[in-house]
Amino acid sequence: MMDLYRKQRLKMVETQIRARGIADRRLLKAMEAVPRHLFVDEAIISQSYNDSPLPIDEHQTISQPYIVALMTEALELTGKEKVLEIGTGSGYQAAILAMLADHVFSIERIPSLATKARRLLEGMNIFNVAVRVADGTYGWRDEAPFDGIIVTAGAPALPDPLTAQLAVGGRLVIPVGGRFTQTLMKYTRLSEDPNDLKKENLGGCRFVDLIGDHGWRAD
Repeated sequence: MMDLYRKQRLKMVETQIRARGIADRRLLKAMEAVPRHLFVDEAIISQSYNDSPLPIDEHQTISQPYIVALMTEALELTGKEKVLEIGTGSGYQAAILAMLADHVFSIERIPSLATKARRLLEGMNIFNVAVRVADGTYGWRDEAPFDGIIVTAGAPALPDPLTAQLAVGGRLVIPVGGRFTQTLMKYTRLSEDPNDLKKENLGGCRFVDLIGDHGWRAD
């Protein structure tokens, strides 16, 4: 018999994601498969499939399912890509990416979150995600270039190290703006010049701060 959480996942995908225009079949299947409730604190596990972000440890959040889907679809993944994620958080976004890309490199600045995410991913037999603790605004130069870069925290501006590490033809998705509201932007690198970018506005959003030398300063 289909378990309760699977029913909730299928409903989430149908009513929150597919109904809002997300059409990538591989992405929809990934979101039906990845158990979001494993990435949520036990005290609020009943809210795991709600249409909203949820708090996790260290005053961070797990993004609203639709925003996860919107940002992931914008990367246009086919399964062969190398993807960089800035802001591992709970590890949920990395788990989705792991099903859609060849390799995922995820950076988290808070050690306890990185440790927990690694443990969760390994427990799910996801082994194509590498997690490191560092200032994500510098990217992961040793593994560049990346076919896709996804930033799961709001930045005051697009960090130069990330565009430099984006492959020609690659896509970068990032919330850019103030500390309370941002615009979700998609950048496609058009040439060897890292400043030669096609820009697309994906709509308004609100994320926790991207803390780092090329982001916001920690309070």
